[in-house]
Amino acid sequence: MKGKVLAALALLLPAFAQAQGFGGLGAQAPGFETPKQGTPIVFPKDHGAHPSFRTEWWYLTANLRGADGASYGVQWTLFRHGLEAGKGEGWDDRNIWMAHAAATSASEHLFAQTLSRGGVGQAGAEAVPFRAWIDDWSFEALDPDFTQARVAARDPRFSYALALTREGPFVLQGEGGFSRKAETGQASHYYSQPFFSVAGTLSLHGREAKVAGRAWMDREWSSQPLAPDQKGWDWFSLHLASGEKLMLFRLRGARDYFSGNWIAADGATHLLAGDDIALEPLAETAIGAHKTPTRWRVRVKSRGFDIETTPLNPQSWNGGTSSSYWEGPISFTGTQSGEGYLEMTGY
Repeated sequence: MKGKVLAALALLLPAFAQAQGFGGLGAQAPGFETPKQGTPIVFPKDHGAHPSFRTEWWYLTANLRGADGASYGVQWTLFRHGLEAGKGEGWDDRNIWMAHAAATSASEHLFAQTLSRGGVGQAGAEAVPFRAWIDDWSFEALDPDFTQARVAARDPRFSYALALTREGPFVLQGEGGFSRKAETGQASHYYSQPFFSVAGTLSLHGREAKVAGRAWMDREWSSQPLAPDQKGWDWFSLHLASGEKLMLFRLRGARDYFSGNWIAADGATHLLAGDDIALEPLAETAIGAHKTPTRWRVRVKSRGFDIETTPLNPQSWNGGTSSSYWEGPISFTGTQSGEGYLEMTGY
């Protein structure tokens, strides 16, 4: 959902909250600010942290191709979670930071997680110049306008170092950056950068490959982004061969909630009504005790858009956390072709 906090945040929440919406994200957040419709998103200020909100994330996914023609995907995510209102200083800081990194090929999916206290320099996010980091994992802009950036992560099994070039504007999701998540009023502030081109290196088990492709960045912050009954979501970020982009999601609850955004090649946006979106699972993959729908039919009725998605690796499971989830690169064919990323939680 990218404008989205992911599964393992349940690890950071009080036990009583874990049953209140997926990962506790439907739990009330006393003392924290809530998103307000009409609040403008301001650049570059909003690239930085928002400690008055309970949770936020910096999210990057990239569809890559190696010099040998093989396809790959990478994920880089930094989460900030406020344990209680009031930032504090130094060791009294009330924030916990968590990062996820993954690298995917057709034959394997490698995932890593790291955690940090806030306030002592080990992790954080700054707006000008933009820099988000935890230990030696980093995502940073190289100029004030964010036209050039770089992202890197390292694990004993994999690493990547990628240069990013922004080729289009930042995109406000929802209603001018106010993204509704439920009929009962839950929402987030949410924007994306779906126009990054990428080049760099990816190493899997010490085997280094030159790669190039395109990436999608999401930024989201909120305090109670889900309704208490919402147990998970299915989220798609799609690069269409036409140059257009499509973001859409379904939040699964007592009544499913759909939303999306059709993004023109020049960055102009069109908010999609929930009843304009249809998602149909076509095939499941068993991953341990989990059965996850890894092939989908996706339709946007008003656009005559009708595709079927295929995962690069159906086993793209980010496990080993208290609330694991599926996240991986996909391709699609139908009325349009292209590639993108799929994230599924709560299965």
